[in-house]
Amino acid sequence: MISLSRRHLLTGAAGIIAASALPRISLAQTAAPEGPFKLPPLPYATNVLEPHIDAKTMEIHHDKHHGAYVANMNNFAKTASQLGQTPIENILANLVNLPDSIRVGVRNNLGGHANHTMFWEIMGPNGGAPEGEVLAAINRDFGDLDKMKTAFNTAGAGQFGSGWVFVTVTKEGKLSIEALPNQDTPLMYGKRVLLGNDVWEHAYYLNYQNRRADYLKAWWNVVNWQKIGERYSAAKAGTLTI
Repeated sequence: MISLSRRHLLTGAAGIIAASALPRISLAQTAAPEGPFKLPPLPYATNVLEPHIDAKTMEIHHDKHHGAYVANMNNFAKTASQLGQTPIENILANLVNLPDSIRVGVRNNLGGHANHTMFWEIMGPNGGAPEGEVLAAINRDFGDLDKMKTAFNTAGAGQFGSGWVFVTVTKEGKLSIEALPNQDTPLMYGKRVLLGNDVWEHAYYLNYQNRRADYLKAWWNVVNWQKIGERYSAAKAGTLTI
């Protein structure tokens, strides 16, 4: 048995106290390199989407997952400076032009950055209901809002493994639903996203465990239809980016 003297015990205790007094620094802050890509702040507090999306999920999802995509992109930009000088949607639509050594990494991380930037924007408390042009488009292309939600939720629930489900919008205002794996995005195919939901487990697992269908249904309670209406107008004007 190892015995410790009173002096050793006091010294160790002093070290623990001193360490506990140091400022707490998050891994996301220390790991994120400086560069052209920035993590957009949430436009609302992490708890305002409760009970549909809990504060802890929002914090981890935004700060850690999205933060990691931004950090990785800034690392890629150190050796491929064109990444920080080209619009995100243009890079994703022309991945074939990137060096083989970074193409997959940029596809995954820049796709994740674009998808999540859109995702935070289109959510919020008291999101209201669709109206005006976007409501007319929903009724025209899906029959009505409930039918669109059903088709969207079915596509999201049917996405095998991790991925996203999107409503895409053309410059003419036509809407379509598609699901894509991983962090792939319709931007890769020259399309524009009206709205989308993240069906990676990290988006819902703390509250919903494996019940993706329940998460998809509850998510509609936090959709910000005013923002989606703005995105629809921008798509028709040709100014919608990510």
